[in-house]
Amino acid sequence: MKITGIAVYRVELPVGEGSYNWSNDNSVSVFDSTVVAVETDTEITGWGEVCPLGAAYLPSYPAGARVGIQELAPKLIGLDPCNLGMINLFMDRAMRGHPYVKSALDVACWDILGKVAELPVVTLLGGRHGDAVALYRAISQESPEAMAAKVAGYRAEGYGKFQLKLGGEPLIDIERIRQCAAQLAPGEILIGDANTGWTTQEALRVAAAVHDIDCFIEQPCASYEECRVVRQHTDRPFILDEVIDTLGQVVRGYADSAMDVINLKISKVGGLTKARQIRDVCVGLGVPMIIEDTWGGDIVTAAIAHLAHSTPEEFRFAATDFNSYVTRPTAEGGPKRVHGKMKAPTAPGLGIEPFKDVLGKPLFRIG
Repeated sequence: MKITGIAVYRVELPVGEGSYNWSNDNSVSVFDSTVVAVETDTEITGWGEVCPLGAAYLPSYPAGARVGIQELAPKLIGLDPCNLGMINLFMDRAMRGHPYVKSALDVACWDILGKVAELPVVTLLGGRHGDAVALYRAISQESPEAMAAKVAGYRAEGYGKFQLKLGGEPLIDIERIRQCAAQLAPGEILIGDANTGWTTQEALRVAAAVHDIDCFIEQPCASYEECRVVRQHTDRPFILDEVIDTLGQVVRGYADSAMDVINLKISKVGGLTKARQIRDVCVGLGVPMIIEDTWGGDIVTAAIAHLAHSTPEEFRFAATDFNSYVTRPTAEGGPKRVHGKMKAPTAPGLGIEPFKDVLGKPLFRIG
């Protein structure tokens, strides 16, 4: 089997709640997603998607994903898409860094492999663990009162874990945590996610002020070193996200006792192949994971579901159903949230079939 062509599409995904707001006054109302079709000489096509959270979240941006794919795609023509190790080796040799560019291509090749094997990707990644995957809900940054009010609404949808978007003025963030914590039911979990928005001293102030509240602190500062300082001065359980972008960084964080949980985003590390490597090392080290991506629709959510559902439950802290945050379905067969949980699709590959009328015409085609 050989790759004969790669087509690239652009899809806008409006946010259901109007906007999604996080640290440093960043906000997005429509996500700019890139969908990739990897075509083969057997008429089997694989689908992938990458959707950066604007340009201010990570070293990535939507138009950059498409430019990068246009640069990288010609070098994949003629390769066997089922040889995932070789595909990733070629991509890394052809383009230094830019993991988000490679992610959709890698995921599309997993989709092909599953279709060829007539197995869902979840089986290829290790098999299903449990009946379904528990989800958490990110609560967009608003006033403390508005964010606290949303806890009850999301609970009614079946969520039991709530991630607060913080990283603003420390006193207001402290109040956000306190008011939301007051709404929790027994057994529910609260995460205060600053998305790198605090300085070290701001993070230390917040952590000290909420020492009596059962909550997690996630990625308070921009650098690993700053986060490690905060970790050393708080007894709140600690999550690292933005700085966890390679397997080496996971090993370093584990050796430094720098986190209790990591946030594993598929496109941040370059696709399912490398995400699986990190997942398996975390399982071996005993590090729980939030499994998700930067954003996306049905295709990204399917990839998340396959990786999360194939992760042992004791190491699966939570996952994200991004397709429920946006208003535009992009594929048939995408995972659906039921009582705060989702399942990996059972059809071969990713188990999705994009809606051609939503994708429209490709922006460009290689091959």
